[in-house]
Amino acid sequence: MSLLDDLHWRYAAKHLNGTPVPQADVDYIVEAARMAPSSSGLQPFQVLVIRNADLIAQLSHCVYGNQQLQNCSPLLVFAAWDDYTEERVNEFFSRQNAERNLPDSVTDAYRTRLLEHVLHAGETENHHHAAKQAFLSAMCAMMAAAERRIDCTPMEGFEADKVDAILNLRAQGLRSTLLLPLGYRDEHNDWLLHMKKVRRSDDTFAIRLD
Repeated sequence: MSLLDDLHWRYAAKHLNGTPVPQADVDYIVEAARMAPSSSGLQPFQVLVIRNADLIAQLSHCVYGNQQLQNCSPLLVFAAWDDYTEERVNEFFSRQNAERNLPDSVTDAYRTRLLEHVLHAGETENHHHAAKQAFLSAMCAMMAAAERRIDCTPMEGFEADKVDAILNLRAQGLRSTLLLPLGYRDEHNDWLLHMKKVRRSDDTFAIRLD
């Protein structure tokens, strides 16, 4: 199967059948999320892997009546940093240089420029930027899930303040940005399953400047 086959197969499943995803497959999906690209390699987000049924039940009340969380296992929560801080940036460069056996002097100039930018940008812009990096990670997780024929639906429409409170994210300097329930499509009850996948045509989607 090719990546395009996987993308044609997947859809935003509305109802899952309650079958838990095997741990080996969950690990594969999380590893794909971990290996996703991010700006400057900072990975300014965390991925929470939730199997606790009581916790998922609490979170299911934060999605405006949508059904995906009710039968998922696990639920991935992508939580972005609330801000880029000097401490966070310096920790990344120290860890990166240690793993690459490089002296800090090799990256000092870039680290200084990056710190000047993020400290000037402010918390709101920095969190927005971090959230976009979390979305890149979530997309890699979604493609890995499709490869394993595991359904998932990215969810931005949820009550973030409530999710943050349930998971105690703000105390950790994080804010929830995307929910990704994993599971298997309910072939008998999902109204969207047999609907044609609709996308814009190639000639209206791609602008080619030859």
